[in-house]
Amino acid sequence: MLKKQVLFISNGTGEDLNASLILQSLVRIAPQMNIVAMALVGSGNAYQRLGIPLVGPRQMLPSGGIFYTHLFNLVKDLASGLVGLTLRQIQFLFNYRHNCDFCIAVGDIFPVTMAYLTKRPFVAFLVSTSSYYEGKLRLPGLTQWCLQSNRCLAVFTRDAFTAEDLQQQGMTKAVFAGYPILDVLSPTGNDLNLDPKIPTIALLPGSRLPEALHNLTLQLKVCEAISELEIVQFRVPLVSSFREKDLQTTAKKQGWQYKSPGIFSKTKHNKTIVVQCYWNAFADILQHCDLVVGMAGTAVEQAVGLGKPIVQLPGYGPQFTYGFADAQMRLLGISVQTIGKTPNNPTLFTDAAHTIQTILKDSQYLEKCLENGRQRVGQKGGSDSLANAIAQLL
Repeated sequence: MLKKQVLFISNGTGEDLNASLILQSLVRIAPQMNIVAMALVGSGNAYQRLGIPLVGPRQMLPSGGIFYTHLFNLVKDLASGLVGLTLRQIQFLFNYRHNCDFCIAVGDIFPVTMAYLTKRPFVAFLVSTSSYYEGKLRLPGLTQWCLQSNRCLAVFTRDAFTAEDLQQQGMTKAVFAGYPILDVLSPTGNDLNLDPKIPTIALLPGSRLPEALHNLTLQLKVCEAISELEIVQFRVPLVSSFREKDLQTTAKKQGWQYKSPGIFSKTKHNKTIVVQCYWNAFADILQHCDLVVGMAGTAVEQAVGLGKPIVQLPGYGPQFTYGFADAQMRLLGISVQTIGKTPNNPTLFTDAAHTIQTILKDSQYLEKCLENGRQRVGQKGGSDSLANAIAQLL
């Protein structure tokens, strides 16, 4: 008997990650499936790492797919060929749809619409949308049309609150079955050279260069400011796209010393500040830190899920701007605080340092962050739960 072919369609780094986690569980639960993926935004690295065949046109755009936070980001994407890329992707799906039996759309209106256009049965995982943003989810009319179709067999949400909201709006197929992003946070045993008596601050600069390097520059200034108030230690998880040459250049521009591999140092007022970077130690750093200075999307959500308090800085973009940070505060609740509205704020770094100092001494707030993380992000096991629900539909 021929194997059924399942097409995953997703539109962004976080969406690709969630999709890849679900498909790994689906492969274990239903090995009789052939699985392929279509990355509507970016290069689909999460799929490539698993050896999942990628189909359809794809292209890196300036905003990384996050153009809704600033009109200028949309303009840059349009200038880089967004319309042409989208038309080619639609044309590809029309030609390819006869090869697949089932679609799994992970993201927002874009992958949901693309799954609908295949005229194949599909499910949607609305990982990019939540009722927490505004208190009530107002889906675009096109999204509602697609989700209400008989071909849409289930609408999975990223949190229970959103599922309840959609059900009250009459979308009975909406259900919360879990959120996969915590399933990749098992420590790997990396030695982080931590002093257990000193608070640990994790810096999350993001993953897309060159923006992530600009974010790291701002975070290093926070390190200087907080080191004048408290004795703390800093750890930075880096993705593979960070090169030592990039770090050396950043250190030199900011007046820091750099020692390979990944060690920034600076002596100020007779005190030496050390910031240690690690590749392939993301889960270990998140598990062991006491607080996160975050300028990222999915990584900040994962930190919140672990109960960590987050201090955000508005960046220059194109992704992590004040608009993005503000939306993330609404999504993730009390665990997240954003300092200022612009990276050019002259008191940004001292304000951030004082906020960090206050948080580290507030045991009641730290307890609330643990509870908030469970509510907003959930618990481990979301990948298997979603895969089981999908397998039953298949």
